[in-house]
Order: sequence, then C-alpha cells, then structure tokens
Amino acid sequence: MRAMRHLRAAHSSEVGPTDDGVDVTGLLLAWRAGDRGALDRLMPLVYDELRAIAHRQLGHERASHTLGTTDLVHEAYLKLVDQTRAQWADRTHFLAVAANLMRRILVSYARRMRAQKRGRAPERISLTDAMLVAEQRADTLVALDEALATLSGIDERLSRVIECRFFGGLSEEETAEVMGVTARTVRRDWVKAKGWLHRMLQ
Repeated sequence: MRAMRHLRAAHSSEVGPTDDGVDVTGLLLAWRAGDRGALDRLMPLVYDELRAIAHRQLGHERASHTLGTTDLVHEAYLKLVDQTRAQWADRTHFLAVAANLMRRILVSYARRMRAQKRGRAPERISLTDAMLVAEQRADTLVALDEALATLSGIDERLSRVIECRFFGGLSEEETAEVMGVTARTVRRDWVKAKGWLHRMLQ
C-alpha cells in the first residue's frame, strides 16, 4: 500500500519539461548504476504509457477480471523495483520489460484461477487478429504462455516479437529497436510467429 500511494503521488506531481525521452534514458542509466531513487523520478514520465499497456493486456482478459488497470501497473511497479540486473537502454526497452512483467503477473493470476476449475474439458483456441480485442479465459492465457515458452526454445526471436507486438502493443519500429533488428525482419517474424502459434494452439 505504501508503494501504491507513492506511485499515485509520483503520477500526480508536476512532470514539467523533462518528458522528452532524453531524461528518461538518463534516469534509466542512473537506475542501472544503482540510483534506486531514479525509478521514483522516472514513473511520472512513463505512467500513462504503463497504464496503456496494462489496459491493453487486461483487454485480453475476461470482463470479470478482478485486477484493474491501476492494480496491474502497481504490481508491475513493485516488480520493477527489484530489477537490479536489467540493462536498460531507453524508454522503449523499459516499456517492453514492463509489458513482459505485466504478462507474467496475469499468467500467475490465470494459473491460480485455473487451479480452482479443475476437471473441465480443454477448449479449442486459436490466435487470430480478433484476439487483440476479444475476451480471453484463464485457460487461454495459460495455454498461450506455455506455447510461447515452447516457441522460445525453438526460436527465441519469434517469441520476443509476440511479446513486444501482442502483449506490449509496440509498433514494428519500436519492436525492431528493442530487438536490434530491422522493421522488415519484425514484420516477417510477426507473420511467422502467429502462424506457428495458431498451429500450436490447435
């Protein structure tokens, strides 16, 4: 609760003219160098973007999900505080890591929900463009996570493309920046990864 109040206060504080990417990168570098207070100064600059990522990820969930956008951002914040080994590069990289943390939070929640509903026959699921706006059941999220883990063992780059594009909502260009490849490569991998997951989830 203390961390949540602090995060709300940070968001409500005056951001001023520092919201320009350059200062975000500087704060990330300071955080990486051991300045734990840098995260508190960073949050007001990226809070709205984190909420957008959280909203997108919760959009994949059931309407009855007990986690809200703010709750998911706060849980991700608590996990970010413990990220002592992350090699932050810039704002886009930070948002990609935050999106992955949010996905893991939701997967853990989904696994707990699924454990309460044992005995039900598995449902057929598919990865289509409609999944970007459709509600997902806990079983679907867990199955997708397991498929991504399998894909990562086969081709880690394809798995990362799915994480950045589908879960993080990053553009082709932003995903390319995070992964150190071209946007054309991301576009090709995105099509390939979706096709592989579609077959896997059948």
